[in-house]
Amino acid sequence: AKVDKNEIFKNIRCLICQGQSVADSNSEFAQTIKLVVNDQINKGKSKKEIYNFLIEKYGDWIVYKPPLNKVNLALWLLPYLVLVIGGLIIFLISKKRENS
Repeated sequence: AKVDKNEIFKNIRCLICQGQSVADSNSEFAQTIKLVVNDQINKGKSKKEIYNFLIEKYGDWIVYKPPLNKVNLALWLLPYLVLVIGGLIIFLISKKRENS
């Protein structure tokens, strides 16, 4: 299967531009990443291998859709946990008020 480099460029965050992907950026960093990705594709690397290579070098933040791991799983779940706990507290407080 041919690796679509434009799809990869769109999913890689330009670390010096605010909220831009490498595809949208003309910064030196973006140019370098494009060369690196092209080089990886020429070496026959898969999309996953290219993302892993970039994550290893620059950290999870470089990709827009980071792989789930123990660290960012907590970040994904935290808002829901806060919501559930907050709801529980509100429920318990309103229950106490009804009984008194």
